[in-house]
Amino acid sequence: MTFFEQQSKLFWVITGLALMLLVGLSDYLTGYELSFSLFYLAPIALTTWFISRSVGIAISVGSALVWLVANIVSGHVYSHGAIYYWNTGIRLIFFIIVTLLLSALRNTLSREQELARIDYTTGALNARYFLDLMQWEINRVGRYKHPFTIAYIDLDDFKAINDQFGHARGDEVLRTVAVDIRACLRKTDIFARLGGDEFALLLPETGQEAARTALSKIQRSLLEKMRKNDWPLTFSIGVLICNDASQSAEDLIKKTDNLMYSVKHKGKNGISYSVDGDSGAGFDF
Repeated sequence: MTFFEQQSKLFWVITGLALMLLVGLSDYLTGYELSFSLFYLAPIALTTWFISRSVGIAISVGSALVWLVANIVSGHVYSHGAIYYWNTGIRLIFFIIVTLLLSALRNTLSREQELARIDYTTGALNARYFLDLMQWEINRVGRYKHPFTIAYIDLDDFKAINDQFGHARGDEVLRTVAVDIRACLRKTDIFARLGGDEFALLLPETGQEAARTALSKIQRSLLEKMRKNDWPLTFSIGVLICNDASQSAEDLIKKTDNLMYSVKHKGKNGISYSVDGDSGAGFDF
């Protein structure tokens, strides 16, 4: 299934048209006594599922016309010429109903998949999907040797917000933090809530200097947002710059988590950086 989903829309358009014509040719060669209605659904289903409902409807119209032509040229004669068009209309309606049902099913599945990947409170990705994307990035780095950066962000003293203002205000804080972080990121960056008051970032194609610039910007923006809302929060951030693919996503997250906790132990509200594989202890801000 993954292979099919990776194919381009042009591939599926060509495949759909080719299948439609192949079925039509087979329909003609076998004569009008054998029904090929079921086989016309193959190009309709493929184009609807892998491209869009509108393309599926277009292939439905094409399939109905191909069926009509195949019946005429194969010598099928009805008592009245209008029967050709009546049958073609009925077939077209049947094809379109199948297209609409498949499109609705596809949209429902897509929404369910999206909801399964998203944290309900903040709209960020959830931990499980984040780890999957991290592993994909690790595999890509193993092939292309490009660096990427992981950041682990913890809200210092977040429990005090819940205790003082209630959980509704705490959720508001989490949503505000999520919106602010997302506004600082590139379209290619990945952002997730790992649980509680902890967030994680995955920054592809990001080395040491770029990571320092990006995370400093995020920290400044978050602190300014907290001051404007009069929320007594700061942020402890661990940042790991990765240059190889020798470790799993879970191992790298654990290292980044340890960097974040090193900031906590030193008084909170700071950033600790490390380059994966370096013998040094990293550098803090």
